[in-house]
Amino acid sequence: MKIAVDAMGGDFAPCNIVAGAVDALREQDCITRLFLVGDSARIEAELAKLGQRDPRIEIVHASEIIAMDDPPVQAVRRKKDSSMCRAIDIVKHGDADAILSAGNTGALLTAAHLKLRTLQGVDRPGLACLIPARGNVFVLMDAGANLEPHPINLVQYAVMGSLYSQQIVGYKRPRVAVFSLGTEEMKGNELTLEAHRILKQSDLNFIGNIDGHDLFANVADVIIADAFVGNAVLKACESTARLIGHWLKDELKKNPLRMFGALLAAGAFKALKRKADPDEYGGAVLLGVNGICIKAHGASSPKAIKNALRVAAQCVGGQFNEHIVEEMKKLHDKLQQTESSQPKITAVG
Repeated sequence: MKIAVDAMGGDFAPCNIVAGAVDALREQDCITRLFLVGDSARIEAELAKLGQRDPRIEIVHASEIIAMDDPPVQAVRRKKDSSMCRAIDIVKHGDADAILSAGNTGALLTAAHLKLRTLQGVDRPGLACLIPARGNVFVLMDAGANLEPHPINLVQYAVMGSLYSQQIVGYKRPRVAVFSLGTEEMKGNELTLEAHRILKQSDLNFIGNIDGHDLFANVADVIIADAFVGNAVLKACESTARLIGHWLKDELKKNPLRMFGALLAAGAFKALKRKADPDEYGGAVLLGVNGICIKAHGASSPKAIKNALRVAAQCVGGQFNEHIVEEMKKLHDKLQQTESSQPKITAVG
């Protein structure tokens, strides 16, 4: 498989991007070609620092960079020779199976949607990310791609998120829930109420609504929301994790006895850090476009890039998009069958 990498996207590009790409190639024999797209001189310099040049690496020069604060739509239209746009073009033209970028999120979502288009049966793509919880890891979708979805979009997210949970996380029959104001069926706004109604007709393992109280309680494996809510939840989770980490460090340093206790519990703290480390989960995936599209965090470490490339390889190797098309057809047929079986009311008069 072949993967195109935006080597200039992110806060620590190209250093961390190139280092992570090299690490990934050491572990992923299935990657036959890795396109590093960006300033060729800077990429070559980073490879020279690492003292290794894998023959599977191909450098593709791009003269422009989309900055993290560039307006997404304008950047995509005006910076056609940017590393991000050139990387997506490689996928568009069929020379690569996936695109990875740690750059401007809005620009990546815009460019991927415009250039790659959506898969058959998918109206709008959605951003799926993995979040660790008590006893499980759940898929949150949409985490930032579609601010004004229709109910059917949430249903499509549920199908794609469930498939992602099966193939990447390994759950046989993921539990799907709609994020709402409460667990009762009648709670929510028009969007969630209608999505709830349609999901009850699907063949998914739909368990109903979930609210903030049960977000981390291992109640659901796939949680569906609109992008505004999903992105707010994601960033609140990241902020809370950082805050708890700071509190814990401050409290443990308050006296020698606590510090000694911390040494005894060092193994537990390391395991906790691993579970909460976003670098372990390989970034978010834009589901529903023609080609695998991975969005890594802007501050990604080499480890995060390596894991993001692992996820890209898993998606390509598992023919993920082909399965999405199949599941969308099944959903369409199921909903049509359900609607046609509803009793028709004839007016009398």
